[in-house]
Amino acid sequence: MYTIEELQKIISDEIKTRSTELLKQQPVELYDPISYSLDMGGKRLRPVLVLLACNMFSDDIQKAIPAAVGIEVFHNFTLLHDDIMDKADVRRNRPTVHKKFSENAAILSGDAMAFQSYRYFLENKSDTLPEVLEVFSQTAIEVCEGQQYDMDFEQRLDVSEQEYLEMIRLKTAVLLACSLKVGALLGGASEKIARQLYSFGINLGLAFQLQDDLLDTFGNQAVFGKQIGGDILANKKTFLLINALDKANDAQRPELLGWIEKDTFNPKEKIEAVTALYRQTGIRKITEDKVNDFFNTAIRILAEMELQDVVKQPLRDLAAQMLKRRQ
Repeated sequence: MYTIEELQKIISDEIKTRSTELLKQQPVELYDPISYSLDMGGKRLRPVLVLLACNMFSDDIQKAIPAAVGIEVFHNFTLLHDDIMDKADVRRNRPTVHKKFSENAAILSGDAMAFQSYRYFLENKSDTLPEVLEVFSQTAIEVCEGQQYDMDFEQRLDVSEQEYLEMIRLKTAVLLACSLKVGALLGGASEKIARQLYSFGINLGLAFQLQDDLLDTFGNQAVFGKQIGGDILANKKTFLLINALDKANDAQRPELLGWIEKDTFNPKEKIEAVTALYRQTGIRKITEDKVNDFFNTAIRILAEMELQDVVKQPLRDLAAQMLKRRQ
């Protein structure tokens, strides 16, 4: 089997090649932002999951590379539009696409990326292609549903923990789960194993997003690659904020609500004040415990799969790596 590092290199080299090919197309103003987005790098988790899942059942991972590229292009498309909606200035320690180019360029190039992702999928002529496309199409719709819920929550202070978890399941977890199921189907896995891998991906994705919420407040920007405290400044209804509102005492809750309601404020002061309230209410540990709950559920699902341990170990190792992001 391939190592994680080998799969990362394979997909990174392929994406670099595809990005270069896109730059040869016209109009360059449409494809330049796409290439810029793809060249930002990252760990390529989703395409690596596609190849890893395929490799669990087949030595021929070449047949899964187009789908892996398609999923990475789709993921980056969602980031282009998300960054506009979130008014984010930094992504992976570089200016976001709408800052580097313009909002209109990011919207249109993002649209092109969404369609381009399907073209990559269609390069595969496997008998499982209809099923693969059905999984991917359903996932694409669910990601949009999750983003809509995220926007809806901006106008509410009564978002429940369960509502939030459903939102991040749709917005984040389903694409990780889709990556695993698509790779498994292309590798020839049984429907039962493909479903189990999907469930594994859902729980891993929930843990991953909650860890992301933690890092947005308690991380190191140089390592994390995004502005620290961005969720706080935007009053995002994260797991941290929802639980802080629930756990705050009679003195802490008015202070927290005051920061949420302020229209003008010093960004640094707000981040420091809200972070202090999170510490006072024990939110960091509450969130870390929830991360561990979802991660342990994912590992349990993996253990139940009727596959040899040597086949499952690379996925177990990658999952552990994903949740080791502490800064």
